[in-house]
Amino acid sequence: MKKALLLTTLLLYSGALFSQNPLFIPDTLSGNSISLQLQHGTKQFYPGTPTQTMGINGSFLAPTIILNRGQQVTLNVQNQLTDTTTIHWHGLHVSPANDGGPHIFVIPGQTWSPSFTVLDWASTYWYHPHLHYKTVEHVAAGMAGMIIVRDSIEAALALPRQYGIDDIPVIIQTRQFSTSNQIVVGQHLDTAVMINGTLKPFIQLPAQRIRLRLLNGSIERVYNIGLSTNESFQQIGSDGGLLAAPVTMSRLQLAPGERAEIIVNLTGKQNQTIQLMSYAAQLPNAIYGAAQPGMGFGQQLPGYSNNALNGSNFNLLEMRVGAPGDLPAGPTPSTLVAHSIFAPSQADTTRILTFMSAAMGPTAIQGPFMINNAHFDMNVINQHIPFNNIEIWELQNQTPIGHPFHLHDVPFYILSVNGAQPIASLRGRKDVVFVPAMGNVRFITQFETFFDDSLPYMYHCHMLTHEDDGMMGQFLVNSPFASSVKQYGLQKASVHLYPNPANSEVYIKSTANLNKPLSLEIKDLQGRLLKTMVLYDERARVDISELLPGIYLFVATDGASSFSARVIKQ
Repeated sequence: MKKALLLTTLLLYSGALFSQNPLFIPDTLSGNSISLQLQHGTKQFYPGTPTQTMGINGSFLAPTIILNRGQQVTLNVQNQLTDTTTIHWHGLHVSPANDGGPHIFVIPGQTWSPSFTVLDWASTYWYHPHLHYKTVEHVAAGMAGMIIVRDSIEAALALPRQYGIDDIPVIIQTRQFSTSNQIVVGQHLDTAVMINGTLKPFIQLPAQRIRLRLLNGSIERVYNIGLSTNESFQQIGSDGGLLAAPVTMSRLQLAPGERAEIIVNLTGKQNQTIQLMSYAAQLPNAIYGAAQPGMGFGQQLPGYSNNALNGSNFNLLEMRVGAPGDLPAGPTPSTLVAHSIFAPSQADTTRILTFMSAAMGPTAIQGPFMINNAHFDMNVINQHIPFNNIEIWELQNQTPIGHPFHLHDVPFYILSVNGAQPIASLRGRKDVVFVPAMGNVRFITQFETFFDDSLPYMYHCHMLTHEDDGMMGQFLVNSPFASSVKQYGLQKASVHLYPNPANSEVYIKSTANLNKPLSLEIKDLQGRLLKTMVLYDERARVDISELLPGIYLFVATDGASSFSARVIKQ
């Protein structure tokens, strides 16, 4: 009763500040060359002081990028911020050089131009910053946008696809604001609910079948999606593509980073108003957003119980139904796309990743969290994967809270959740999977198409506070020509480079005795050799004062082992 009263008071207070607002529909960008400007801005969320924000091609959020499978695209990312950042194409199957992970820095004033062929199935993807220690700050400030990939298989199906009319982007986020209307991170009072950057949003929709592209772009919160009428809807897609067949449901759990495409049938509902809701009161415990975020006695987050949204049902988007449109989609097809899933017997290896907390007892839920007893280290490659390997990954969660796990590079298929077959809505292509507290998930995938012997991909918790605190690892997909992973021994065990970013000098330090001098090469990102030198000491100084500001590749070898790192020259 107290929680319900608090939520009602909060909603009445926010309603007194401003009325409902028309849902913002992001503009679209398409073509073979797309320009993206990362910029500072302001946005008037509440009366009084404007909120300081970051956006892409605008003050907050980003345009929706529309791509076609098989096309070649160049994305020109111009950093007009005062801070270094990155942009990761979440869910797209691209090379590590194009992936936009934390090793791909985009410094202020620089333009990064990844270019690749779109290899992905028709689905909903997204893009956002991914700089280590800065991901939360940059995403919370507003830098995130949706990517829609289309293909001939999806185009042949009777599905809604009129963007902004019956095919609606729905980016779900929550934020905490200070008394001066500024965005605050990490206090667990994210009571401001926004869709596409709009507080208290409504949208006018035609009385026909509507496709909602749901994206959980929140920092930590899990949603339990449903309709205020409690009518069922159909899920047609998950992270990496359409499902084999529509799945009828009345509730859909969506964790940070996950996407889902659903069909809501508004036929015959003209002049009605329906709320898209999160039924968080029905979430089980040990999920961020449930009444109790942790499993076990005393597992609580500071300030969590004061958040009126936790464990309560609340509105996300008001849908006002008007007259039918001119081109309504027909009945949802009974079958969508064919899936070919590897059998567990086809796996070349099984990897076990264990989620752990650095804290013990009643504070274990507060982390920081680790994977395989280690925090993320930019200089450590955690996994070496042979090119084209088919692998089972087993995720074992030994913490009292659930974690959404994201794998870069390739989509995967879930084999089991807590030992049981996944529910129907989880049987499509995924790149994020929610791992229950004290539970486990197994999935299977193939590391195909791309390999790189120096630049890694990431895997991590997509609760961005956990990621920034070190719940992340990295892996190399080894070249088929690599004779042995021993050549990476120095990088994995004994060499550190600092500071990074640097102004005029960096130091390379070995924590083990060198058997022979290190040969160092400095290259630009085009692979051109700029400088060579020989390092004889275990702590060697490298002068970079003559280099122009930018990103450089440092490669050191003793003939048997090698070390590589990307360095920002400021």
